[in-house]
Amino acid sequence: MKATVCALALLWAGALFAQTAPPAEHAAHLDKLATLLDLTETQKLQVQQVLQEEHAKMQAAHEQAKASGTKPDWTQMKAMHEQLAQETVQKLQPVLSPAQLKKFQTLQEMHGEMMHGHGHPPGMHDGSAPPAQN
Repeated sequence: MKATVCALALLWAGALFAQTAPPAEHAAHLDKLATLLDLTETQKLQVQQVLQEEHAKMQAAHEQAKASGTKPDWTQMKAMHEQLAQETVQKLQPVLSPAQLKKFQTLQEMHGEMMHGHGHPPGMHDGSAPPAQN
């Protein structure tokens, strides 16, 4: 069961953050997510739109930071990711059933843990903040 959960989390990570993947791979990830959540075709299209909007917002924020010449710190990035995750759940509430939404949130939480080292930046598992960058 744990292996299945890890596989689902990896799938979810790919579905949301595969920025350089070809469109065919994005479609395959969405198809797998649709299967996991047992989405209807209408729901699949609505979920795809919401996830694309989230992805576009994340890319815009990264581009804005890059253009300004500043690099957001880990705390800022984590806060932005959390805010977008909450917005995504809010947008999906009218689209998904309660059971589907719960599954989606579980996958989202697992993705966050995998991407951020269980809530901490890589190498920082004692709860302390990452070292300051000069």
